[in-house]
Amino acid sequence: MEVQGRIIHKLPLTSGTSAAGRDWQKQEYVLETVEAYPKKIHFDFFGERVSQYPLEVGDFIELSFDIESREYNGRWYTNIRGWKAEKRDPNQTGTVPPPADPFAGNPAPVGQPAAPAQPAAQGPAPAAPATDFNTPDGGENLPF
Repeated sequence: MEVQGRIIHKLPLTSGTSAAGRDWQKQEYVLETVEAYPKKIHFDFFGERVSQYPLEVGDFIELSFDIESREYNGRWYTNIRGWKAEKRDPNQTGTVPPPADPFAGNPAPVGQPAAPAQPAAQGPAPAAPATDFNTPDGGENLPF
């Protein structure tokens, strides 16, 4: 999975030694997405990826990640584990705006006449007749 956003927090580096005697390290970050309703995403890099992708607060990145869940003592925990981070230009978020007219330049389907290039000038549509709810039948012609 992938997401784009800006690094807003860099948490302290965590390291230790595994039960097998191997050293490990983990670097955690918080990324804020650039959407109409921005989301904050906590993720980490583990092992050699910590030094492979050094990030700083303010970096705008595209993060590739996996989501992992595990159970411990009857509770479930979910991690977002980053496996690649590419620095991006914040002005180019990778989304392409939709065309102004999605049907412009498209031919008509086979067997149907093509639509006119310019719509014919028409006056305003005629107004619908007003409904009189004060009719002698008491307005009981409602559909419910």
